[in-house]
Amino acid sequence: MQTKASLWQIFSVFAGIGTFTIGGGYAMIPLIEAAMRKRGWISEEELPDIVVLAQSAPGLLAVNMAIYSGYRLRGLKGAIAATLGAVLPSFAIILLIAIVFTSFKDNPVVIRIFRGIRPVAVGLILVPAVNMAKKGCKKWWQWLLCAATLFLVAFCKFSPIYIILVTIVVAAGITLAREGRIRK
Repeated sequence: MQTKASLWQIFSVFAGIGTFTIGGGYAMIPLIEAAMRKRGWISEEELPDIVVLAQSAPGLLAVNMAIYSGYRLRGLKGAIAATLGAVLPSFAIILLIAIVFTSFKDNPVVIRIFRGIRPVAVGLILVPAVNMAKKGCKKWWQWLLCAATLFLVAFCKFSPIYIILVTIVVAAGITLAREGRIRK
């Protein structure tokens, strides 16, 4: 499915995404998916794998997704182009905001703007979560596991690390038990 991309195309696509995304890495996921699918750089089935790999690595999700996507398209140079594209606009914007914001932070208009932007950012962050759940949860127990994880992490402040470790152990145990039954 992968179409050849120039380094400039990779940079400009990720620069556009980095410029217009409010809410961080998770809010970028639908934009990255749309831009890459439009150009034939990924298929619909590949995005959840990219997100999982990006989340597995240390660092920022958006940067990890840019690195992985750019590398997939053009190797190390593609990874650098995508990363610079994703990071430079955000860096410039946040630097400008930091310089200007200190003099306007108590302005009622600025306060209202930020109050309005917050729920939009939350919505943008929820879109990829819902889309991944629809694609990744095909059976009732997967939906149950998803809901239980959400409840434990969001409301009980349970560490996601323990949930992942327990899931790995249980999945390995079930697989080994089934293989043992098959061999008998």
